[in-house]
Amino acid sequence: MQISFKGKKVAVAGGSRGIGRSIALAFAAQGADVAICARNAEGLAAAEAELQRHGGEVFTMPCDLADAAAAPRFVEGAASALDGIDILINNASGVGMKDDETGWRASIDVDLMAAMRATQAAIPLMEEAGGGVIINISSISGLRAVPRSLPYAAVKAALINYTKGQGLALASKRIRVNAIAPGSIEFPGGVWDNRKASDPQLYQRTLNSIPWGRFGTPEEIANVVLFLASDLGSWVTGQTIVVDGGQSLS
Repeated sequence: MQISFKGKKVAVAGGSRGIGRSIALAFAAQGADVAICARNAEGLAAAEAELQRHGGEVFTMPCDLADAAAAPRFVEGAASALDGIDILINNASGVGMKDDETGWRASIDVDLMAAMRATQAAIPLMEEAGGGVIINISSISGLRAVPRSLPYAAVKAALINYTKGQGLALASKRIRVNAIAPGSIEFPGGVWDNRKASDPQLYQRTLNSIPWGRFGTPEEIANVVLFLASDLGSWVTGQTIVVDGGQSLS
């Protein structure tokens, strides 16, 4: 069976760079109409141009998902522009690392509350259409103790639990809800690309902890998203799939 999303409407919250950009491009390459949002207007415009090369409908919206109104506004705008939403990807992260008010607020507002708000906005649209798919991008940090990034890890753990609960709550509506927990992913301008220069010891220590011997790529996360969103994953819901080259096992 081949994976195809021709005619499907996909919204990616946080889709201008890294994992989100790769997910959006992967769906577009398989025939989907795609909506993305992001804070950075320049990155958003560049991603829009890449998506348009695949020939489907493309909708973009600049937004700060820490704003309580932003996620519902994005979902509603995407549904209007694409004539519905079949698949929602909650990818955005505030990357709250410091154990202080700022770090906790960044992670709670974006990683958790924006995902909840986008999900709540998408549910009635999917229910009316007879079903849908929601995928939350969590992290292996949500599965273990990570003292150097307490807010990020704790909120990613909450997102995993939220995924389980919604998977159960929405099964009768034929809306599947799953999460992916990536390991350390490297891409230009990303956290680990920056850490290579700013904290080479942490970079090398993390690299050494990955049994596969390298950091992951955004495209490898996108591939698993396509599987979970496709008919190949039709009986998978409420689950968190770890994609980390064995990092969490070491």
